[in-house]
Amino acid sequence: MVNMLKRMRKLQSLVNIRVGTGAATLPTASSANKEFPAITRLHLTYARKIYGGHQGARHFWRNCLPRLKFHNPAIPMTVRRTDEQDGPAALTIYFAEQASNAASLAASQINDKHAPAPSETEKSAVLDVKNLDYQQIWKKVQMMTGAQEIAATAEEEAEVRKFEQWRQQSDKDRVRMAALRQAKKDQERMLQEARGEVERLKQL
Repeated sequence: MVNMLKRMRKLQSLVNIRVGTGAATLPTASSANKEFPAITRLHLTYARKIYGGHQGARHFWRNCLPRLKFHNPAIPMTVRRTDEQDGPAALTIYFAEQASNAASLAASQINDKHAPAPSETEKSAVLDVKNLDYQQIWKKVQMMTGAQEIAATAEEEAEVRKFEQWRQQSDKDRVRMAALRQAKKDQERMLQEARGEVERLKQL
């Protein structure tokens, strides 16, 4: 059973990295156009702790970046976690030669000192992701880059539903087992109290 659970978790991890928020292809040299130039790299900076508006950036790193990297293995993606809770939560997008018009309009003026400087053939746009949830961040990334989402296949959708059912059943099983453990503890406590009462009556 343990090996089966491990296999199920590994399969779930493989499905989760292929589908979901962030599963998309970014423009490359071969697929870029005038509206959306090629993306050369991404850099995310956020603080280690989630308070101060950094929660969404952390969730973007956890939920979206692995999928983006899976579908865009040739595009470097770096992350810098800092101890600066008052510092920026920023996603820097690097374009080949020029930024997209959408990126130029959406870019903020914040300075991320941790982001690498663009090369001579790159233009960068910094997206302020502070106080945004990861889905809002992803929508902005799509708008700025022209990322094309990858639709899940029928087989993948079936796997997602199966794992969701498995998760729900696991939740029910945890609740049931917790109730059984609590009932056992209550029974043992009642027996202890009863024995104590018997001993007390014997001493009268």
